[in-house]
Amino acid sequence: MQHIMELTVRSTDLDMLGHVNNAKYFEYLEWGRFEWMKQIGLGMEEMTRRGILPVVVNVNVNYRQELKLDEKIQVISKPLRLGNKSNTLYQEIRNEKGEKVCDAEITGVVLDALTRQVTELPEEFKAVFQAFVEC
Repeated sequence: MQHIMELTVRSTDLDMLGHVNNAKYFEYLEWGRFEWMKQIGLGMEEMTRRGILPVVVNVNVNYRQELKLDEKIQVISKPLRLGNKSNTLYQEIRNEKGEKVCDAEITGVVLDALTRQVTELPEEFKAVFQAFVEC
């Protein structure tokens, strides 16, 4: 299951070079991941109710083009790989011309909120990853 989030580059996203600061790309990707999780029924309220926490353990990102003020962008998130207790989500950011400006592989795990130990992935994660990867 793929999720597309649209947003506009704001003035507070820019650095002194006049383009989006590299750290802001991480924020865009994070927003996209949380929206993707809500789409599959695992928003933060539901995860809190279950006593679990999503945690990023690895990020590989490629910056391909700069983004500037007021550009309309899309953050696309989709399952890539499923491990025993981890998952890897593929994400990309596209500009208003549809060009890929950034892509990333984000590996995450789920922690038990009380013990702070890695725990099993929720069934919703497993089902979505298995269905998407098998397509």
